[in-house]
Amino acid sequence: MNFTKEQILAYCNEFSKNTLMETLKIEYIDAGEGFLVAKMPVNSGVHQPMGLLHGGASVALAESVGSAASQFFINPKEQEVRGIEISANHLKSIREGIVFGTARIIHKGKSIHLWEIKITDEAGNLISLCKLTNMVLEKKKTE
Repeated sequence: MNFTKEQILAYCNEFSKNTLMETLKIEYIDAGEGFLVAKMPVNSGVHQPMGLLHGGASVALAESVGSAASQFFINPKEQEVRGIEISANHLKSIREGIVFGTARIIHKGKSIHLWEIKITDEAGNLISLCKLTNMVLEKKKTE
């Protein structure tokens, strides 16, 4: 990794402005070799009708942190990342507090990145287990 932890977190939090990540109050809080962590508050803004964390909000957290993590394995001047598949197993419910999404690289190829994202609560309980596949694309040349 050619970036400091502080540079990674600053970059991720800056590019999240005016996006779904800002709407969901996702904040990137830790990074290291092959992993990235973000947190998201659990409140009525991310609840489903029964007052629990919505599975879609969990998946949005997972895709956000996994896609952001792929940015640090590409050349952003020539390449870009697209999430092409995500799966999630929701294992435990939560009504309030904070959840943490930790993305860890499973496969780092030239054109495909595979991430495992564990979403946990403040006590470390596993809330959701997700798998994200990102495709690395060459940017189109503009004339």
